[in-house]
Amino acid sequence: MRRIEKIGTRDPKAFYDHVNGNLKGLIAEEKDWLANLSNASGLLYLLMDQINWAGFYLYKDDELILGPFQGKPACTRIEIGSGVCGVAANTFKTQVVEDVNAFPGHIACDPDSQSEIVVPMIREGKLLGVLDIDSPIKKRFNQVDREYLEAFVEILLKHTDIPLSY
Repeated sequence: MRRIEKIGTRDPKAFYDHVNGNLKGLIAEEKDWLANLSNASGLLYLLMDQINWAGFYLYKDDELILGPFQGKPACTRIEIGSGVCGVAANTFKTQVVEDVNAFPGHIACDPDSQSEIVVPMIREGKLLGVLDIDSPIKKRFNQVDREYLEAFVEILLKHTDIPLSY
């Protein structure tokens, strides 16, 4: 196992190049979806500043089920179309929410969370789940986060055999 360290840069693109490069190194030789999602959530939680939750919800039986994560205990099941995760799953589009309290139907798993980004995981037009990251800071996430976290998910999908329904 290689050592992963935070880097001292204010350049968000250099930061995400570091994150995504570390992800490739972590999962390049491993195909097991549970191991890779677990390490991916740990990597994000370790390297990203101002977040309080990073993890995955996986699609099963027409809902999202809690998967590997780092942070406080979370909601176990989310209906498709409900909350930020459910909307991302329903629309197949990344959701960047500056203020979760202003998001219609927000599900408050952790009342400390103030902003959120959710990236759907899609393979061959089918929903596998979502990557969900929460922050205790309003307006924490932006378009650079969106772009690079979508690339993060693509790396996961390329190197990991996440089942269409586990």
